[in-house]
Amino acid sequence: MEEKKYVAEESASVQPAKLKSKSKFAILGPGIVLAATGVGAGDLVTAIVAGADFGISLAWAVFIGVFFKYILTEGVGRWTLATGQTILEGWRSLGMWTMGYFFVYVTLFGLIYGAAIATACGLIMYTMFPIMPLWAWAVLHSVAGFALIWFGRYKIFERVITVLIGIMFVAVVGSAIVILPSLGAIPSEALVPRIPDGSIYRILGIVGGVGGTMALAAYGYWIREKEWNDKSWIPVMRLDASIAYIITGLFTVSMMIIGTHFLYGSGIAFSGSEGLKDFLGLYGQNFGTTAKFALNIGFWAAAFSSLIGSWSGIPYLFADFVRVVKRKGEDKGNQSNPVSEKDPAYRAFLAWLTFPSLLLLIFNKPVSLVLLYAALGSAFLPFLAITLLLLLNSKEKVMPDYRNKWGHNATLVFIILVFIVLGVIEFL
Repeated sequence: MEEKKYVAEESASVQPAKLKSKSKFAILGPGIVLAATGVGAGDLVTAIVAGADFGISLAWAVFIGVFFKYILTEGVGRWTLATGQTILEGWRSLGMWTMGYFFVYVTLFGLIYGAAIATACGLIMYTMFPIMPLWAWAVLHSVAGFALIWFGRYKIFERVITVLIGIMFVAVVGSAIVILPSLGAIPSEALVPRIPDGSIYRILGIVGGVGGTMALAAYGYWIREKEWNDKSWIPVMRLDASIAYIITGLFTVSMMIIGTHFLYGSGIAFSGSEGLKDFLGLYGQNFGTTAKFALNIGFWAAAFSSLIGSWSGIPYLFADFVRVVKRKGEDKGNQSNPVSEKDPAYRAFLAWLTFPSLLLLIFNKPVSLVLLYAALGSAFLPFLAITLLLLLNSKEKVMPDYRNKWGHNATLVFIILVFIVLGVIEFL
């Protein structure tokens, strides 16, 4: 009888969404936001350095990484749409230990990430226009992101980030397409998929870094802003998330191709402002000043879109955390958005991302900030995978059709093992 009840509820809710989703591509948007947020300065540096050291022989690691992130994102979206509850409500149902872990993590992450991504944006802009110090460019980007999210709305934010990812995609993927025919001159060991000696750390870095970290959990809030409110939207959500990680994979492999062409065997170290200048100098010698500027703009678009995406998404998680902790008793969840950009807790965490983190810039250690951020990121993904494994196998919380299948469970277990190893390496 219980099974029949589930089927009746499902059939009643599917019909309206089917009418609304006739043109699926016309309604996509959260995936674009997810791709723009997940593809940032970390992916840029990791891909270029991997290309410089090992060519495109590690491109297979990119595909594994985006597949892992898709599985995690699809799990978050499926939980949100199938149950009507946010991922924070799901975590709370597993016990207060999840709330404690999340609070400590998001507080540290907000502080470190706020400084790291602002520094990355400032570094790229400083390379183009060294008219003021790097720290000043970093402050400007952080405050600009704060103003956009504080005074804007989701629809405006989505349009801005769509423009940025378009610039990024055209500049970076376009450059890779131009370069592709010339890769024939590169030694074959740099082109054939393999596991080169000394590449394990780099492989784990690619798999762990590509596609973002906390943006995966924030995806559930962006789909609510898009008014995808029930389980009938799950096929659209899966298409949306797939497009997000196709874009992410193309961008990362394109950067690997560019790094291979210009840096493989050159001995140039890609780190800091001087490494970026040298790299762009080589690019400009081959393709001219205009092409060099266009590629730099593409780099900047990748970094700044990641900044504003995080400024939009992570405060949702914190505001929902405050709501869930304050709530007394258990409710069934509902189809309305539990938090908004006007929520005091949302705005408080937006300010936390923006202003206290700027104090870290006085230490002038951008590389250390990025490494610390990477270590923190590797600690969140096993937590997300473990909790999704528990939530999406629950007979009490999820209807049979939307629970994990054996393939989901096997992949999540493998993700947990990979990211635990990555986390140990990062922290060591």
